[in-house]
This record gives sequence, structure tokens and C-alpha cells, in this order.
Amino acid sequence: MRNFTTETEPTPVVKPWLDDLLPELLEFRRDLHAHPELSFKEFRTTDKLVERLEAAGLEPRRLEGSGLTVDVGEGPIATALRGDIDALPIIEETGLPFASKNHGVTHACGHDVHTTSMLGIALVLHAMHQESPLGGTVRIIFQPAEETMPGGALSCIEQGVLQGVPRILALHCDPRINVGKIGTRIGAITSASDTIKIELTGRGGHTSRPHLTEDLVFALAQIAVNVPAVLSRRVDVRSGVSVVWGQIAAGSAPNAIPANGYMAGTMRCLDRDAWHSAGELLDDVVQQVAAPYGVDVHLEHTRGVPPVVNSEHETALIEAAARAELGEHAVVLTPQSMGGEDFAWFLADLPGAMMRLGTHTPGGEEYDLHRGDFIVDERALGFAIQVLAAAALRTIRDL
Repeated sequence: MRNFTTETEPTPVVKPWLDDLLPELLEFRRDLHAHPELSFKEFRTTDKLVERLEAAGLEPRRLEGSGLTVDVGEGPIATALRGDIDALPIIEETGLPFASKNHGVTHACGHDVHTTSMLGIALVLHAMHQESPLGGTVRIIFQPAEETMPGGALSCIEQGVLQGVPRILALHCDPRINVGKIGTRIGAITSASDTIKIELTGRGGHTSRPHLTEDLVFALAQIAVNVPAVLSRRVDVRSGVSVVWGQIAAGSAPNAIPANGYMAGTMRCLDRDAWHSAGELLDDVVQQVAAPYGVDVHLEHTRGVPPVVNSEHETALIEAAARAELGEHAVVLTPQSMGGEDFAWFLADLPGAMMRLGTHTPGGEEYDLHRGDFIVDERALGFAIQVLAAAALRTIRDL
């Protein structure tokens, strides 16, 4: 009987160059994990990267404050690759032997993996170039402050990191995908995300006489419930506008209505156009909901990031590289995330794509991003380097 399967064995180009380097990169990643740094304070991380890249004979360029770029190869730039380098203000609870030594700060989003992946790609491509010229240049951006709003990407762009760049690719750890696989999707892969902070002030008083006060706690409750409800009726429901509160604080006694209170949260949206219209509505809706209670409202609405929208060609480029390096079944369709990601700013004027890197050990415990117990399967590091280095080589081939 004839076998009609079209599946072929992977033909990795990058892996042979990576095998000897991988143990060093794993140690580099563990060192970063043990010494996480917050947004725009990634000074040690930057120094470590510069030191290793210069030792390889490369010429990294420091960005203002923290972060850097490095060009690998020679000739016109074929693509840029971006890795974010900052950590989160979260207490680590993993119990790993290389757990964070900076109390209250941890790489709970996998940026230590992103950073080390980009270092590995730089070293692998440079080694290839030394043996035989690549025929083009790959620019690698080690970006600070992804975890802030509106993100360190804007600072990088202002410093000219995209000059001469025709496209840009990136990755993000995904604990929902098994290690050895990547997730892709054409179109929006993340959502828009804004930060909302609201301060209320008014006359306080005794809870037995709320009519003589401006019942601030009740007003906070109405805003918390009704602002998301009103927006859901004023913006197309298909755009997935979501307002969720993470902080509400007011008062110090059960029988006293306080004179001030505070609440904060995020507004997320699947669609870029709806993001703009919902943002314009938000301020008015908050004021209108609070108006009947006589409180004074101070709203701080910080525009965050638009959705990351993957272009078709660059997504196909990553998928082809993944199948060649890891196998025919290495690519899975990933859903659009409600999370925000400032890589979107790089895509404002350039085509590009972000892939999801599988970090889950099959059959193992499930973790989530931004949690103190977040652990990645370290095999993901090598797979990330293989896929994005191979994708970069394909962009050079197409010059």
C-alpha cells in the first residue's frame, strides 16, 4: 500500500550551530533569572549582554539608560528581532535553586527566556557569518520596559532602532502550549490595553446619616459595576471591550463614610478602532455614573498599547522556519490574547509577527504568566533560538 502522507522529517539548519552553545546559554538565562530588574532599571542585564556580545567580536550599541541593539552580518538589514529584558514587581515562589535574589522582583513573564534567546540568535548567526558571509544583516533589539505603559518600545523607536529595518519579529512565552511547539495567528494576536486610575473626594460622615454626606463608597461601587456595563452597550460587542478593576480602597472604619477613595484597573479591547472609540467614551461615562452622588472625580486614563497585528507574510515565514527546524507538527493556532504587548508599537509602520513559544512540560503542572510560581520548561530556549534564527536566515535569502 502506498503511503500518501506529506509529512517530512525536519531539516534543521540552526541546531548544529546551537548544540555546543546551549549549556552556556542555559546558565546565562539562570543568572538573569536570579538577578531580575524592573523596567528602565535593567542595568546589570544590559551590562551582561554587552559583555558577552563584545566577547564574541560583535559591536552592540547601548540605548539611553538600559537596553541595546546589535547588528549581525553584513549588508542591508533583512529583519529585526526583538526581545524584552525587564522583570515584574512580584515575589518569586518557585523554589528554584536560581530563584530571584532581588526580593519582590521576578521574571514571571519569561523575559529572561526572551533575552537569552536573542543573545543565542546573535551568537549563532555571528558564528555562521564568520564561516561564510550571511549576505545580509539581522538587527537584534534588547528592549527595556515592556511591562510599563505605554512601553519601552516607544523609547527604542525614538532612538532610531528601526532605521533601515523592513520587518520585525518577536516571541513571547506561552505556558498553555507544550514545549517544542510554537503558536501563531494571522491578524491581532494580543489586545489593546489601557490603565485607569480614579480618585474620588467628598464630604464624609457617619454611616447612620448618609444623606448628609457624599457617599463615596457607594459611588465607587456604582462606578465599578456600571462603567463596564455602559461601555458594553456603547461599543460594538464584537470588539471585546473589557474593563476590570484590580484595586479599590476607601475608609478605615465600618461606621464612617470616608472623604476619599481610590480605584484602578485596565480597559482591554480586541480591535484597534474600537480601542480609540471606547477610550473617548470612558471619561464621559465615569463622570456621568459618579454625578448623582456629588463626589469630585479625578480620572487618570493612561493610553497603553494597541493590539499586536501579525502580518500574513511574516507569520508564514515563522511557521515555515518552525516546521523546518522542529517538525511538521510544531505549529499550532493560538487564540487572540486579552493581554497587552508594546511590540505593537514596532508594527505601527512595519510588517511583522510575534510567535508564542511553548513552555509547558507535557503532563506537568500548569502555570500562568505574571504569577510568582511561574516556571518554564528550559528546553524552550533552544527551540526559540532555532525558529527565529532560521526565520531570520530566510529573510536574508529573500533580499
